[in-house]
Amino acid sequence: MNRLFAVVNVLGKLVLIFGLTMLIPLGLALWSNDGTHVVFGKSIVVTLGSGLIMSIATQRFKRELQTRDGFLLVVLVWSGLPAFAMLPLLLQLPELNISMAYFEAASGLTATGGTVLSGLDALPPSINLWRGEMVWLGGMGLIVLAVAILPLLGVGGRQLLNAEIPGPMKENKLTPRIAETAKGLWSIYACLTLVCIVAYKWAGMNWFDAVMHAFTTLGLGGFSSHDASYAYWDSPLIEAVAILFMLIAGINFATHFLVWRAKSLIFYWHDSEAGWYAVIVFASCLGLAFYLWFSNVYTEPLTALRYAAFNVVSVATTTGYSNTDYSLWPIFVPLWMLFLSGFCTSSGSTGGGIKMIRARILYQQLYREIITIMHPNAVIPAKLGRSVLANRVILAVLVFLFVYTASIVLMTLALTLSGLDVITSLSAAVACINNLGPGLGEIGPATTYASLTDFQTWVCSFAMLLGRLEFFTVLALFTPAFWRK
Repeated sequence: MNRLFAVVNVLGKLVLIFGLTMLIPLGLALWSNDGTHVVFGKSIVVTLGSGLIMSIATQRFKRELQTRDGFLLVVLVWSGLPAFAMLPLLLQLPELNISMAYFEAASGLTATGGTVLSGLDALPPSINLWRGEMVWLGGMGLIVLAVAILPLLGVGGRQLLNAEIPGPMKENKLTPRIAETAKGLWSIYACLTLVCIVAYKWAGMNWFDAVMHAFTTLGLGGFSSHDASYAYWDSPLIEAVAILFMLIAGINFATHFLVWRAKSLIFYWHDSEAGWYAVIVFASCLGLAFYLWFSNVYTEPLTALRYAAFNVVSVATTTGYSNTDYSLWPIFVPLWMLFLSGFCTSSGSTGGGIKMIRARILYQQLYREIITIMHPNAVIPAKLGRSVLANRVILAVLVFLFVYTASIVLMTLALTLSGLDVITSLSAAVACINNLGPGLGEIGPATTYASLTDFQTWVCSFAMLLGRLEFFTVLALFTPAFWRK
């Protein structure tokens, strides 16, 4: 129990930090007089009070966290914070029950972007800003932010960062101190967000929409303040800005950090994921645009390219924006887009899925097996760039792929058993585990998750958390070895 209390002590500090983030929508509520200041005031009091109680009650158990403590804390943070994040939604929107409000908050903090809300245009601006801010905070990861702050409170950060950052190459460090790494990543993230805000305003959005959509673009979450998403503006220029920053957010932020520190673009060239990511996304945009034009969905090639490029980039980067109902396109196109959402984005980005680095490792291993069958005595090392991959990394990726596939199958079966049709069930499982947001069928880009039952909503919420934490962080807690002294 001492381990649990030590973790709860740090969790209390994180809840306190999280409560302070609600001051931003509270400020907007007071400035715009949209009637939600009481809602945010109550939510802040409950959140700060809960964090304070947890911190004070467990103060005597405070100590340096161990590796296992980091995993437990990360799971508690990502499953517990949505309970506080949902408070403004629950208090302001009486049509929401707890399962729907938790889903919306979890979708925001995991940067998934699936929503149960409609009538977004009529929502108070502060509520929409809070939805966007949740995506922005969850995109880079609240833990990474906390790592930059917690050393000031006497809490080490390496265990948290290792448990939080996705990808199989976590041991690589950008700076000698973990806190400096976290600060560097967040600095790049914040600067890109500011540039995105200005770009959106220049392209034609008002300041509020520019801020809201910059949050969800860099976070690759896909929440919008309009039911029609980007079809609301019907602007190729705004869509081009979104495409650019979605592509940027899909690249490892460690690479952005190195480029900024060295003032050289050469690091993008040396990035083992960025090249494949760019080639696959651009080839898919061109190929699907040609397919839509050839199928007479669009009669003009440039129109086909516009809609294909925006929606392919949006889905491939697991953002979830749309500028048309792509579920009405020939079924091959949305299925290919769903397939891309599983692996396109880089590790260390704000996107979901298994990440491009794992896809590359799987390709390398497939190639090795084929050559070994033909030449049994051949020695073919698997490489990423100039680095030879250790067998333990390859094995870990193979196990990860098994767990990823098994999770999609189990979630699909659970949703189908509960009464959903197969297309909706499969696409919901894929969309939630990949942190994509919209799927197909009942949860397509033109609809919401509001039609799901409470059970189905909880299944999808769990799938989002499982995908965001990349499975093993969660599954480790269910093993007896984790709790053994």
